[in-house]
Amino acid sequence: MNQTNIQDGDAYTVVVFRGSTAKPIRFSFSKKLLRRLLVCVGVIILADLLVVSHYVIRTGEVWELAAFRAEAMSAREQTAAFSTAVDDLKKRLGAMNEVNQRLRVMLGIEVPKTGDMANGRGGEELPLSEERGTIAVGSEPTPLSGTSKQISDGNQEHSSTRRLESSQDNLQAVASVKEGLEWLSKQATVQERILDELSQAAEQRSSRWASTPSIWPVKGWVTSGFGPRVSPFTEKPAWHDGLDIGAAPNTPVHAPAQGRITSIGYDSKLGNIVRVDHGFGVETLYGHLAKALVKEGQRVERGDVIALVGSTGLATGPHLHYMVKLNGQTLDPNKYILE
Repeated sequence: MNQTNIQDGDAYTVVVFRGSTAKPIRFSFSKKLLRRLLVCVGVIILADLLVVSHYVIRTGEVWELAAFRAEAMSAREQTAAFSTAVDDLKKRLGAMNEVNQRLRVMLGIEVPKTGDMANGRGGEELPLSEERGTIAVGSEPTPLSGTSKQISDGNQEHSSTRRLESSQDNLQAVASVKEGLEWLSKQATVQERILDELSQAAEQRSSRWASTPSIWPVKGWVTSGFGPRVSPFTEKPAWHDGLDIGAAPNTPVHAPAQGRITSIGYDSKLGNIVRVDHGFGVETLYGHLAKALVKEGQRVERGDVIALVGSTGLATGPHLHYMVKLNGQTLDPNKYILE
């Protein structure tokens, strides 16, 4: 099949040969018609190009919008997770604060009078009037008079409104998390200071407890208590300034708390004696000893053996005279025996 273009005046002729014996087919076109066809084809191609380019642009925008939505959703989820974590830390700090306050009371530290640090509120309050506008609980805010606007129902404006609301929600969530983190930072500083005070107080109380007599100095039985009694020597009323504990000779005498040996000597009434200074104004004395097993200036701990039971001095038999003094005043040793 052959095709030939023949120009004849203002027309073009196309001849199609179908073979050596068949009659050829002729098509004639005017130049004006051909130009119109070419213009139409060009317009169609241009329109197709515009449609395709618009489709490509819109597809890109849709993908970008989908990516933004996914990113916004991820940011919202992360913000919600942070907010939940902040709330959990607030609860933990609240519980820690309660424990700290109880410990402050137990350790004798003055509890500061503070308000609710987590929910502190204040400020001047004015009644809402119709001119200021009212907001009903559980309903949408009522706009103030003269401020309402007509909002079109167009899809584009509706979408913009939704994006704006979503952006505002995200900003509010971020601001809430930021505020919570600032609160946590302040509370962590406060709790750190309180824990430091508690640690120092506990250390002092621990040292004082270690220095406070709390155990029986010797295993035996009480033969004479603290206070008024009838003297076994004069058979007259007398004041007994200690605790007599009967025990077999050479029974070990234990220090009831940590302290320092201040003196070892002999008294005409108490016989061989040992004095121990426990600090904080507390002093103990042990009399009628058979023998002292410590030296002056020696440090002892609770439970250490410091002497042996005897019957030296003015005594009716082997026993330990146990005396406790606080700031120079004798006290009932039973108050310092917890076991």
